[in-house]
Amino acid sequence: MKPLFTLLILFSAMNSFCQNMKINLWSEGSIPLSIKNNIQEQVISTDIVRIGKVQVPQIEVYLPNKKSATGQAVIICPGGGYSILAYDWEGTDIAKLFNAHGIAAFVLKYRLPDSLSSTAPNQVPLLDAKQAMRIVRSRAGEWNINPNKIGIMGFSAGGHLASTLSTHFEEDTKPNFSILIYPVISMDKNIAHMGSRNNLIGKHPADAMVKLYSNELQITPQTPPTFLVHATDDNGVPVENSLYYYQGLKKNGVAAEMHIYPTGGHGFGLALDKGALASWPSLMIAWLKELR
Repeated sequence: MKPLFTLLILFSAMNSFCQNMKINLWSEGSIPLSIKNNIQEQVISTDIVRIGKVQVPQIEVYLPNKKSATGQAVIICPGGGYSILAYDWEGTDIAKLFNAHGIAAFVLKYRLPDSLSSTAPNQVPLLDAKQAMRIVRSRAGEWNINPNKIGIMGFSAGGHLASTLSTHFEEDTKPNFSILIYPVISMDKNIAHMGSRNNLIGKHPADAMVKLYSNELQITPQTPPTFLVHATDDNGVPVENSLYYYQGLKKNGVAAEMHIYPTGGHGFGLALDKGALASWPSLMIAWLKELR
């Protein structure tokens, strides 16, 4: 029995070690702008994993082995219209891709705008993204990361969050690069994804709020280098979101690479079954290598 007991303990320890670490962004009782409530987080697993009503924001840590680590790291913001998070499709699946290329990845489970759980719903996604950047940068040595090679990535509404951090940062939260995949960029109703806009800033926002969160208008020469991907036939988030952001980057002298595909629609993730569109991850990895 003794050898069997020892084997079970060893197996349990190995299994625990292999699991990806999840780290709360804020200590208990100190989550900014939160309202005490009885709302329960929702996790729905069907074709993809969808997470809603996030109450305790976290990062899930994915690290490559030390031998292949490049020193780069990416914080990934899944999309979902600021209503849910497409957590595996635009999060953990992407993290595994980065690890295969020696890049550390952190999937951000950020709070969604909700007046029942926050005193300022439009502010909480960005607060969580900033805190995620602070945590990753503060633990860079522990995780074999270069603190000057940490970027932000986002899909759809997660792309809006990533571009918001890229244009509304403090010194210690500035990303070193941005990767925006079919991103929501603008709150201008002529090109905005109205679901994301309504969820973030409401159905009748003030003009100043629209401008503040229209990130094509917030670009400066300090905005980080950016990689963009979009499909022309995206009927969810018009391609003009990426086009206007690229134009703003160019105007401000910020290095940028953009790939516009004729077809692909919206929400294609890794695009494994989308023909030529499936090349975008390889192009992204090549771009990241050039940043070193």
